[in-house]
Amino acid sequence: MAKVSVLVVDDAPFIRDLVKKALRSHFPGVQVEEAVDGRKAQQILSRVGFDLILCDWEMPEMNGLELLQWFRGQPDAAAIPFIMVTSRGDKENVVEAIQSGVSDYIGKPFSNEQLVAKVRKALHRAGKLELLEGRKARASVGTAQDTIANLTGGHKPSSAPPASAATPVSSALPAETDKPVAGPVATQPVRGQGQLRLPGRQLPCVIKTLSLRDALVVVRRGEQMPQIFESGVLDLEQDSDRSVARINAYIHSVASMEARMDCEWLKVTLRFVDQDPEKLDYLSRLIATGSSQQHYSPSA
Repeated sequence: MAKVSVLVVDDAPFIRDLVKKALRSHFPGVQVEEAVDGRKAQQILSRVGFDLILCDWEMPEMNGLELLQWFRGQPDAAAIPFIMVTSRGDKENVVEAIQSGVSDYIGKPFSNEQLVAKVRKALHRAGKLELLEGRKARASVGTAQDTIANLTGGHKPSSAPPASAATPVSSALPAETDKPVAGPVATQPVRGQGQLRLPGRQLPCVIKTLSLRDALVVVRRGEQMPQIFESGVLDLEQDSDRSVARINAYIHSVASMEARMDCEWLKVTLRFVDQDPEKLDYLSRLIATGSSQQHYSPSA
């Protein structure tokens, strides 16, 4: 069986591993290579041809849009599917990517099913899907589902009921959230607002602690619980200029706010996976301004 090759470009090792596992589980026989940023991807693409490129937008050295624009200028590159995988979902960003020749778009956080559907669609259009789907693909269905279920918690995307519009998340929190959080990231109480985006759902959240490597947030319990190792995006807004940082992360731990089975609130620890200096700089500025704005607070 002929090989179908895919290049995965992302500065976050967690995201690269998530994509690689999904591809290898659902498309037996696929050959997957990776690059840690746009510059490394450019070097690889200058030497080797690929049937599909899955690329992050925000990366050091050379971002995804710059790589896309360079790639579309290369000989015989016009027909190669180039899918942007990113937390940038604003209309102007989508339009810019389309004008630069992007083939499709996957928003972070994405579910396993969403990623596979986009890849299958791109390979079908390129005439490569039939090289992968067949006897081996049918035999591997169970294995593919089991492998990624270990990362996503085995859930299927569904919409969780949002917090009541009449009762903002911050004002509805139980009294315990006014106490310092115990542990190595303990800090003074804060009321930072944010939004945690998980595959298929969005959760308004209160940010209790924030550092360059992680965050502790409080969310309202819904029908679908956040799962350990589930990928997500934490949207943070800076008061000074109303700009928003979209930080890619995965769920490291989930705990109840109270020792009751019917507790309405959950403490969720997020570990950031981005290596982009611009995002780290943004986080640094949020932390630095937290003490004066009483909006965000650094961890100890």
